[in-house]
Amino acid sequence: MPDRPNRPRYAARLNAFKIGLPKGAGLPEMIARAASVPGMDAADLNYPDHFDGLTPATLGRVLSDHGMALNGLAMRYYNDPGFRLGAFTNPDPKVRQAGIDITRQGLDALAEMGGTQMTLWMGQDGFDYAFQGDYRAMWDWTIEALQVVADHNPALEIAIEYKPNEPRAFALMPDVATTLLGIKEAARDNIGVTLDFAHVLYADEMPAHTAHLIARHSRLMGVHLNDGYGKRDDGLMVGTVHPIQTVELFVELSRTTFDGVIYFDTFPDHGGLDPVAEATTNIALTERLRAVADGLENDAELAAAIARQDAATSMRIVGRALYGSE
Repeated sequence: MPDRPNRPRYAARLNAFKIGLPKGAGLPEMIARAASVPGMDAADLNYPDHFDGLTPATLGRVLSDHGMALNGLAMRYYNDPGFRLGAFTNPDPKVRQAGIDITRQGLDALAEMGGTQMTLWMGQDGFDYAFQGDYRAMWDWTIEALQVVADHNPALEIAIEYKPNEPRAFALMPDVATTLLGIKEAARDNIGVTLDFAHVLYADEMPAHTAHLIARHSRLMGVHLNDGYGKRDDGLMVGTVHPIQTVELFVELSRTTFDGVIYFDTFPDHGGLDPVAEATTNIALTERLRAVADGLENDAELAAAIARQDAATSMRIVGRALYGSE
């Protein structure tokens, strides 16, 4: 791999590594399998499901034993049927409080493991029908919950991972603009955004533009790389559908000095792919596309074409870098 001072670590969705494991194998075995991928040196854990029967101290040792760093935790509310109508937006105040409480517990586990970042994917917080929910109340409850969660331990980062829908028909925070508005209203310095490439496509956004807006108005705390066709959360391998947009995102990430972990939120298990081979391919493709981005970032000819919005020239320059001479 190229030697870059800010080369990010790589992590992958651990649940994908269940494929091929013997019956009864659990998270430690998934971590071991992920660690067998050359270049894979970090992991995200889901709370609370990955902690079932395992303490934060135990999981910390498992990661360390396999040379894996903890990138952070991600809250998963979907395991509790009580949250089907939402965690932070649930009409029952007791359920909303339970959502806040379990998030606080997750933050405590994160701190105990020495981690700093909690990702909130609030897919269950939304609505399915007109006249189903009180939009003002749901928005207020969510902002209040974010403030309480952020204040629980201000040393920890709260990264919102937005998505247009699924499982709800409409997510309360479906796109970058709405998410940034919510962060502005929450007014907490430790709240930011996780950019998921497939979610951005799904929201009909351009990834590099989205990264710029996040860096301009908030903080880019996490990057989930994958790809898709924009109709759903496909979770395909990096750069397999949108290589040019991926390269542009890498250029923008470099300009915003993002040097965090690159997390592959891909779904080899959905198509029966070998997860080790799939993760190895993700790293290889990412390294190649990052190298292309490195060469384009300070390309004067490309900069001049962009300055005059000359897409024809830009595409020829990028095409040469990606595919070779014309």
